[in-house]
Amino acid sequence: MTLLQYQVFKTVSDMGSFHKAADVLGLTPSAISHAIAALEKELGFAVLTRGKNGVALTNYGEHILPYINAVLNSDESLQQVVMEYKGLKAGKVKVGVFSSVCTNFMPSVIRSFAERYPAIRIEVFQGTYDEVRYWIKNGVVDFGFLSSSSCGDLQFEPFYRDPLLCIVPKDFQKSEATETISIREMSGHHFVAQRESTDADIVNYLKANHLEIQTNYHVVDDLSTIAMVAGGFGICIMPELVMNDIPYEVGRYRMDPDASRIIGLACLNQDMMAPAVRTLYQHILQEFTNIGPETL
Repeated sequence: MTLLQYQVFKTVSDMGSFHKAADVLGLTPSAISHAIAALEKELGFAVLTRGKNGVALTNYGEHILPYINAVLNSDESLQQVVMEYKGLKAGKVKVGVFSSVCTNFMPSVIRSFAERYPAIRIEVFQGTYDEVRYWIKNGVVDFGFLSSSSCGDLQFEPFYRDPLLCIVPKDFQKSEATETISIREMSGHHFVAQRESTDADIVNYLKANHLEIQTNYHVVDDLSTIAMVAGGFGICIMPELVMNDIPYEVGRYRMDPDASRIIGLACLNQDMMAPAVRTLYQHILQEFTNIGPETL
């Protein structure tokens, strides 16, 4: 089996199409088909199923994909080490991000990093906490942004404290004469809630403060949540970074007790990072750290 066969298999699984994979790799669809057929012949089982809706992984294909990702990542690491020995900074880095990191951090990261290391290419994969964690564990990305409450058993380097805010409709009338909003005051209102996998930090805050919310609205993305709040259908809790991207007019309050989510970089093993990966990893920490170890 060859690296080209591995790359073809990964690209077909990513694109869901032989023709799209051929376009990405600069090969003919026939060459893609032959590479997959040769791979399956050597393996002794099918890794892909072909249907009217495109191409999908078989059960066997799903099981071997993480190992093929690991082989391809190791080859990329080798190429980067060779380039580093030659005095060059080059390569490709794949980064997993969630929504508010993508909009608030990544444009600046990509621009500032490209100015210093123009030969290193960054690929960004956006998803939920669960998706980013899965991508890291399965070698889809080299490292990713996660919160401390969602990183699980991954290595985690915290670097940014993001306050949690209570978001309310514009005409919201507080029942308590305070600048913050208390658990007691929030408990008297309906909530617009997100799913736990999307918003683990907020769910943890609610559980820690024994706040059992009432809601008829179960949404997935931040913009939909704020739109419902702006429409007067309830209140919600949202990280401050998220609110930088929101076009709706709403009120916002710090909460009592106060809360934050801790954003950091997560990976499988910092010691095994390829040179380009390690360079970007350190660049992000230097650019955006707003907390020190003593505050954690």
